[in-house]
Amino acid sequence: MVLLSEDLVFPPVHLADKNGLLAIGGDLSPERLLLAYKSGIFPWYNQDEPIIWYSPDPRMVLFPKNLKISKSMKQIIRKNQFKATFNQNFSEVISNCKNSYREVQGGTWITDEMEQAYINLHQLGVAKSVEVWEHFDSDQCDKKLVGGLYGIDLGHVFCGESMFSKVSNASKFAFIYLVQKLEKENYKLIDCQVYNAHLASLGADEISRETFLSYLKM
Repeated sequence: MVLLSEDLVFPPVHLADKNGLLAIGGDLSPERLLLAYKSGIFPWYNQDEPIIWYSPDPRMVLFPKNLKISKSMKQIIRKNQFKATFNQNFSEVISNCKNSYREVQGGTWITDEMEQAYINLHQLGVAKSVEVWEHFDSDQCDKKLVGGLYGIDLGHVFCGESMFSKVSNASKFAFIYLVQKLEKENYKLIDCQVYNAHLASLGADEISRETFLSYLKM
């Protein structure tokens, strides 16, 4: 593990340990965060900890063409229960992700500092969100945000960061919406960072870090 200085530079990712831990320290400035994502690196740490940077090997990704939609999810989509929008309410999405309790993690990893850092990236047009709303009848104007996700848009690769769901299947709906949108726009892949059984069920799989980096360079 490398201790970062104020210089805007990261060590080579092959120096990461077996858990993907690469470096510690630095800051969450837009410049450093962008350099990190373009280098296959992301921050992941808890409140009251120093900033920790990871570059795991293998890397969990989803190629849009490999998206799997279950029969039950197809039925939910046909029922028109949800409506998705893109990049319309980023601050509310990341706030909900931050405040969603995750039993495996014992809470959330989105610190106040990290929340503001990604809001800054959103204002620069780099961090983007998907919002999922309860879809009411047309004569009812009141819609409730029930799910969503956010991540970093590198133009041909979308790096997913976090998602939330207040009702069953809302986050899954957000993910499917995003993948289908990005496939139409010829994105290469969606970065899911590390293995997750939920995303695996949707078609995500692991590739080597070296292969992942080759897609970032395209």
